Amino acid sequence: MAGDCVPESQDLKEMSEEELWEMINDNRHRISLGVRPCILIPYLRQARVLTDLDEDEIISCHNLTNRCMRTSYMLDLLRAQGRNGAIAFLEGLMIHYPTLYTQVTGRKPSTEPSTFSGLIKYSELTEYLIRAVTGMQKELQEARSEAGRMSARCASLESEMGQVTEQEEKSGRLQSENIRLQRHLSALQREVTKLKDEKCDLYIRYTTTIEERSAMNERLHDLNLQVYQLQSELQSAKMDAKRHSLRIVSAPESPQLQEEVQALRSQLAKAQTLDPARQDILAQDLAEAIDSQVQLAEQLRCYREENEMLQRDKQGLLDQKESLNLQVQQLTLDCKRLQQKSTLIQSQIKELQAERDQAYLSREEAQATIARILAEKDALRSQLVEMQESVFTLQARRSSNVKQKVSKGKDVRWEVPASSCEECPRPERRKLCRMDALCPETFCTLEEEDPVMNSLRSRHAEPPSPESLRRREEILYADTSTDSAESDPLLDDFVLLTDGSEDKNELETSSLSDSNCSGISRKSAPPFLMRSRPKAIRVTGRVINLSFLGEALLSQLTVVGGNKSGVFVHQVTEGSAAQGVGISPGAQIVEVRYEHNQRALRMVLEDSTLEEAMWALSQVTGFCHLSLRPRPDEYEALLQQLQKSETSSGDSFYIRVNVSLPAGSTGTLAVTCNDILHVTNTRPSGAEDQWHACQVHPCQLLDLQSGTIPNYYRAQRLLIRTIEEIKFSNKEVSKGWA
Repeated sequence: MAGDCVPESQDLKEMSEEELWEMINDNRHRISLGVRPCILIPYLRQARVLTDLDEDEIISCHNLTNRCMRTSYMLDLLRAQGRNGAIAFLEGLMIHYPTLYTQVTGRKPSTEPSTFSGLIKYSELTEYLIRAVTGMQKELQEARSEAGRMSARCASLESEMGQVTEQEEKSGRLQSENIRLQRHLSALQREVTKLKDEKCDLYIRYTTTIEERSAMNERLHDLNLQVYQLQSELQSAKMDAKRHSLRIVSAPESPQLQEEVQALRSQLAKAQTLDPARQDILAQDLAEAIDSQVQLAEQLRCYREENEMLQRDKQGLLDQKESLNLQVQQLTLDCKRLQQKSTLIQSQIKELQAERDQAYLSREEAQATIARILAEKDALRSQLVEMQESVFTLQARRSSNVKQKVSKGKDVRWEVPASSCEECPRPERRKLCRMDALCPETFCTLEEEDPVMNSLRSRHAEPPSPESLRRREEILYADTSTDSAESDPLLDDFVLLTDGSEDKNELETSSLSDSNCSGISRKSAPPFLMRSRPKAIRVTGRVINLSFLGEALLSQLTVVGGNKSGVFVHQVTEGSAAQGVGISPGAQIVEVRYEHNQRALRMVLEDSTLEEAMWALSQVTGFCHLSLRPRPDEYEALLQQLQKSETSSGDSFYIRVNVSLPAGSTGTLAVTCNDILHVTNTRPSGAEDQWHACQVHPCQLLDLQSGTIPNYYRAQRLLIRTIEEIKFSNKEVSKGWA
C-alpha cells in the first residue's frame, strides 16, 4: 500500500504537491475502478477546483465511454489544479470513500474540521457534510429497503423452489405410476393378444367341426339313399319271389327254379345281415340327422316369427305412408292457399307502393307549390317596399326640381334645401333580396313593348289590366334591382343561386342556344342538389368557368373532399378533355351544368357531400360547364389530414336514426332509433351504399364507437321493408284471431 511509505507523523497538509500526486498516481488503477465521478464532483465544485464546464465535459463527453475513463480524465483535470486539486480529491475520498482513502493514504478517515485543508469555508463544509450524511442515510435506507425486497424475493423464490421441488416429486411419482401403468397395459395387451389367438383357434376348430358335420350329413344322406335303394331292391325281390312261388305252385318244380330261389334267399340274408360297426355308424348318423332336423325346425320357427314381424312392420309402414300422403295433400293445399295469399299480398303491396309514390309526388308538388308561393310572397313584399321607396324618391326629386326652379336665377349649382332634406330623407342602402333576377332577354322584350301602356303615368281613362300591373311591377322591380346592384359595391361579393325557371349566370358564360335558359328540371336531379328557395353566398375567390366534352367525367378526373371542406379535383387523367381545358388538382368544384334530353341542368356542389358530388358528376353526358374556384391552401390542408389519418374525407354532419340496426360481422355499427350519429365519410372505400359514422357522446359531442351504416336511400328502403313486415304480421295476427 502507498500508505505504508508515508510516515504517521507527517500530515497531508505538510506534504508537497509532487508527493501528493505521486501517492495518488501509485493508486490510480484502484481509484479508477472504485470511484464514481458523479459522487465526487459536487465536493470538487464546492472546493472550486472544477468548473461547470469541466463537469459537463467529464459527464457528457462522447470519447469517455466508461466510468474508468471519466475518473481518469477527472484526475487529469485535478492534476492541472496542482496541490489544491490533490487535497480536495483526497478530502472527497475521505468523505465518500473512507475505505479507499485508507488504502491510498494509510490513514483513518476523520470528519473533524481540523483535518480539512480549508479550501471550503467551515459553514459550507458543514452544510456539505450534512448533505453527504443525509445522502448516505438515504442510500443506506434504500440499500436496506433493497435488502428487504431482496430477502422477500429470496423467501418467495425459496417458496417457489419448494413448490417446484414438490411438483418434481409429484411428477416423479406420476412418472413411476405412469411406467407401472404402461407395464400393466403392455401385459394386458399381451393377454389380449393371447385371447385373440385362442379365439382364432376356436374359430378354426369351429369351422372344421362345421365342415365335418356337413360331410357327415352328406354321408348320412348317401347312406339313407343306399338304404332306400336296398329296401326298394328288397321289395322287388320279394315281389319276384312271390311271382316265382306262384309259378312254382302252378308249374311243376324243377331243380333250376329251386337253385334260383336259394340264390335269392342267400342274397336277401346277406342284405339283411349287416355289420355291427356299420349299424352303429348308421344309428349315429341317424341321430345327428334328427338333431339337424330339430335345429332346422327351430330355425324355420324363428324365420316364421320374423316373417310375421316383418308383415306387421310392413302394415305399419303402409299405414304411415297413407297418413303421409294425406299430409302431403294437406300441405299442397296449404301451399296453394299461401301462394294465392302471397300473390294477393304482393298485389296489395304494389298498390300501396303506387299510393306511396303518388303520396310522395303529391307531397313534393305541395312543397314546391308552398316554396313557390313563399317566393312569390317575398317577391311581392320586396316589390311593394321598392315601389314605395321609388315613390318617395320621385317625390323627393319633384320637390327638389320645384326648389331648383325657384332658385334658378340666383344660383346655377344643384342645391337641396334643408327642409326638403328633412322632409324627404335619403333612402337607406338596400339589403340583398332573396329574389330571382330578370333575364336580360325578358327585360329587352319588356322595353320593346308599347311605352304608353307600360308608363307608370298613363293618362288613359280606362283602368289598367292585371297583366299591365304585373308588367309594371316587374319593370319597376328590375329597375330598382339594377340600381341597387350598381349603387351597392357590397353586392359584388355575392352570387345569387336560384332554382327558378331561368339561369342568369349561364347567359353570360355559355354559348348554347336559348333552350339552355328555359329552366331546370327538378325531376332530373335529386332533392339534395336543388334549392327550394334562393340562397345568397359570399364568394371567397375568383370562379373560373370551363366548357368541354364531359363524357364519362369521373374517368377524366377524381375528386376528394365533402360538405365541410368542399369538393376538390384530386387527379386529372392525362390526355383527357379535362386536362386539355386546363383543369388541375386543387380546384374546388362550385357547380356543374350540362344538357340532358334537351334540358339545361345545373347542380350546385358548393356544400354537397362527396357522395352527392360523385353522383352529380356521374350524370354528366355530352358537353358540360364546370365552375371552379382555385383553393390550393385548403386542398393541401385536406390532403395532409387524409395522409395523417386525422379524417377519412371532407364530410362532417350529424343525423338522427329512425330505425334500429344490429351490429354485423363486416364492421356495421349497432344503432337504435333516435340515436345521434356523426357522419365522417359518405363514400368509404369498397362500399357505395354505406356511410362511415360515429356514435356521439350525449353531453360532450365527442365521437365514440365508429362503424359503417346504410346511406340515406338504403336506410329508407330498410325502413319501408320493416313497416311492410309489421303490417304483414299484424294482418296475420288479425286473421288468426278471426
